Amino acid sequence: MVEQKIKQDAIRIGANIRRIRKVRGLGQSELAARLQLMGCDMTREALVKIERGAQHIQAAQLQAIRDALDTTYDELLKETP
Repeated sequence: MVEQKIKQDAIRIGANIRRIRKVRGLGQSELAARLQLMGCDMTREALVKIERGAQHIQAAQLQAIRDALDTTYDELLKETP
């Protein structure tokens, strides 16, 4: 089964991930390491691309990031001013 990718608003989602990650005091390498420990195969390079909106995020990746950042889908998907 092919993993569903979230294509709409990739830039907004990436910006929210970056904002929340920084509020939590996490670097990209640290977040990527947490994701890998949780079973989500994501490199720092992939995280960088997702945060920039240059790479679509898969649903399973979004779920893992939500859990690793201890946040909600609403926070990850909300529009920022």
